[in-house]
Amino acid sequence: MASEVPQAADLKPYHLSTWKEGGKGLVDERKLNTVQNPMELKWPGMNFLNPEEMVQGHILKNDSKREIRQKELSSGCVRGNATEKIFWDPQQVKVGMITAGGLCPGLNSIIRELTESLWHKYGVREIYGFQAGWNGLSDMEKFEAIVLNNDAVRSIHMDGGSILKAGRGGFDADKICSNLEKRGINMLFVIGGDGTQTAGHLLYEAARERNLKVSIVGVPKSIDNDVLFFDKTFGFDTAVASATEVIRNAWVEATSCDKGVGIVKLMGRDAGFVVQNAVIASTIVDLALIPEVKWKLEDVLQHVEQVVSRKNYAVVVVAEGAGQEHVATGKTDATGHMVYGDIGTWLRDRINEHMKPKGGRSFYIDPSYIIRSVPVKPNDHIYCTRLSCDAVHTAMRGYTGVCVGAIHNVISIVPSTLVASGKRRVKVKSSSWQLAVASANMPAAVSGLEDSDEHPSTSAKKKQKLL
Repeated sequence: MASEVPQAADLKPYHLSTWKEGGKGLVDERKLNTVQNPMELKWPGMNFLNPEEMVQGHILKNDSKREIRQKELSSGCVRGNATEKIFWDPQQVKVGMITAGGLCPGLNSIIRELTESLWHKYGVREIYGFQAGWNGLSDMEKFEAIVLNNDAVRSIHMDGGSILKAGRGGFDADKICSNLEKRGINMLFVIGGDGTQTAGHLLYEAARERNLKVSIVGVPKSIDNDVLFFDKTFGFDTAVASATEVIRNAWVEATSCDKGVGIVKLMGRDAGFVVQNAVIASTIVDLALIPEVKWKLEDVLQHVEQVVSRKNYAVVVVAEGAGQEHVATGKTDATGHMVYGDIGTWLRDRINEHMKPKGGRSFYIDPSYIIRSVPVKPNDHIYCTRLSCDAVHTAMRGYTGVCVGAIHNVISIVPSTLVASGKRRVKVKSSSWQLAVASANMPAAVSGLEDSDEHPSTSAKKKQKLL
């Protein structure tokens, strides 16, 4: 089965010593990487990884969901930490980094920790931040690079946003390769979502075509937590914490009047992870609607009415991408993405129409960009630090065209082309979603847990029972 799909462990095409010949399997770093890691001199007692250290992709025995696990992880993944021998001589390294796409909590933490790791662990002194995403690399005259050092990044993690001004568009692989070559930059950190990592892979291919040796390492970003393969993305925990506070505000409004319904719309264009985790964290939600589950309005209204009749209030949380079949616009934006209808205000109006004749009313809160612009929470900053340090170690080991992220809570290396090959979705059969459903005491009709053949083992068990 593993041979039928690309494997995350096949890293030979993604190391600067073997990227021309490619092939499958692990890179023989012990043979190919000959530069002594300077951390060995600075911290003589430091532990270094075995270069071939692997993280198992699938860790469960007798797995009830074996058939739907990601086959690309079947052979495992290489760990992305420090090794005793590295590819690059740090004294010859010039670094660039960008933040592309929208904002997300933790961007400044990533910038800070990349800079600090390069500066203190490897002694790199030429580090540049390019502004406005790919635009800063395509047009270096219009977008002036920012020199990054200790003074520049010391306290930036205390603020939300990005000191590099995250931006969209501007990707031109040929121009960027020429500009990297002109500036002598041989290490590039790409901080952004699946679209950014797709571009990062295209840049890797263009550099390989030119034989332009540059380590391109991605740090995936998504406030929706919809990046494939990895446990979570940075900023997600902060978004959930902020969303939970908003839900509590809605609860206060709903419980402070007769038959009140608090409604909160949260981020989640195509994936409902923020809603799912905020429901579990808050414990006060009665109905959660996510993009992965289709529902009928009459079922939603019936559940809300039943909850209000029992408790005299209800709290509803809806992801921005949920229920688009009810509010579809049929329009696309300049980037070709579908323009989504406003499910939040539509749901508010429908609930008001249903509940006001019965003496009820709703309170609608849309925190929107507030959640993505807040400063990072401490536990999220720790994750940002882990990602950044291991991104630097991965680049120093000579890898390129790859991303780093946690798999089973171990930072691992995965080719960018795999990371960018799709989006992660909430699985309605997952333990986490079922926990959220149970927490909200939601009926099957609105939770996606109606009789279904989505899970192969489920249908097999039902057939056995019938026999």
